[in-house]
Amino acid sequence: MDDKTAKSAPLGQRLELLGPADYKAAIRRMADAIDAPAAVNLESCVRCGLCADSCHYFLDNHELKSIPAYKLNLVIRVFKRYFSAVGRRAPGWTGAANFDESEAREWIDSLFGRCTLCGRCALNCTMGIDIPGLIRKGRGVLASMGLVPDGLDSTVRTALETGNNMGITRQEWVETVAWLEEELQAETGDPEARLPLDRKGANFLYIVNPREPKFYPLTLTAAGKVFHAAGENWTLSSSFFDVTNYAYFSGDDSAAGLIVERLQRAMDELEAKTLVLSECGHGFASNRWEAPEWLSRKLGYTVKSVLQVVAEYVRTDRIRLDPERNPKAVTLHDPCQLVRMGGISEEQRFILQHAVREFVEMTPNRKENYCCGGGGGQLSMTDFTSRRRSAGRIKAGQIERTKAKVVASPCHNCLDQLAELNRHYKLGVEIKSVVELAAEALVLDRKKPA
Repeated sequence: MDDKTAKSAPLGQRLELLGPADYKAAIRRMADAIDAPAAVNLESCVRCGLCADSCHYFLDNHELKSIPAYKLNLVIRVFKRYFSAVGRRAPGWTGAANFDESEAREWIDSLFGRCTLCGRCALNCTMGIDIPGLIRKGRGVLASMGLVPDGLDSTVRTALETGNNMGITRQEWVETVAWLEEELQAETGDPEARLPLDRKGANFLYIVNPREPKFYPLTLTAAGKVFHAAGENWTLSSSFFDVTNYAYFSGDDSAAGLIVERLQRAMDELEAKTLVLSECGHGFASNRWEAPEWLSRKLGYTVKSVLQVVAEYVRTDRIRLDPERNPKAVTLHDPCQLVRMGGISEEQRFILQHAVREFVEMTPNRKENYCCGGGGGQLSMTDFTSRRRSAGRIKAGQIERTKAKVVASPCHNCLDQLAELNRHYKLGVEIKSVVELAAEALVLDRKKPA
């Protein structure tokens, strides 16, 4: 299949056009992807089934295909067929399977359509298997064949072609920042308040989810308000400003590396010391943990979540928050890639405990919290919308039991999914980001630090 067809044809058509040579190439891609540690993981599953109750898909529909071990076994059985001596000689006896059109269809449905890469299964696996990591490797094999679901594929291509996943032009971005700077000045009453662009030598470069300037611009104003109150020396880039990396979800390491390399270029050009990431779960995972692997080198700069920055402002008295300004009960949804996979769990709680009058935890929470259903690229893959929304019932139940009036989450994918669950399940709550609540609680009648 030629590259032009792979990029333009719908997924079903791309699948039908594949030939034997394409499947052989996919097996070679699998050989490159499955290193020794991954192979050990593939051979370690004991089929105990305990991962089932960790998965929000299985808890919702109780289908065999939704059990994480079943999804993992799709990769295992193809691996056995081509890379195991017994599997090659006696595929029927070992449960090995040929990689063909039928198998590829099931991979697409399960690896993309029944998994958010949330990692809760791995956390509860008795053998400690990195199930989401192996599923992502399977997605990478599909990506090498041009078999990424259309919406996710389009999102990745848009980011590669335009520099951000929403296709926002540089002019549109610069004009939006200028408009929001005026809003910030009006809100703070300070004509010196800035949303600085391309300021060289700043303490940090702040990057955002393109959905913020496109659909939720006041979240960017909220961050600017907090930075202004702290007297921070910070900047935005007019060139590359996108915290997201949907190639993390598609499994395409080459594309993922190109996206983080652009941010590295912006950091070098602006001579910034730290890359600060707006509220984004997979954006944190991509830029903090995966980027050095994709680039095969150290980044040369520090990477932090904005939650870490704002929490430090509160701890050091650089900003003061009045919790009475947020009187409604607030609960917190923990983004999987930020908390369970990324290790950032207490900063958002520290901020909320100072920013709201009543903070109510979901049960379970932190690393054991259930995925909302919006991760893994699910929001961009419309073929699986019904399944995603249904699996979100688990999260809706968590929210209802808290009786909170506001749901906070430090991730825009999560916020979008939570907003949809709010409408679908009639939860009657407000959905806000953590920094947004901090900005609403800000006390601005203080002198900025020298």
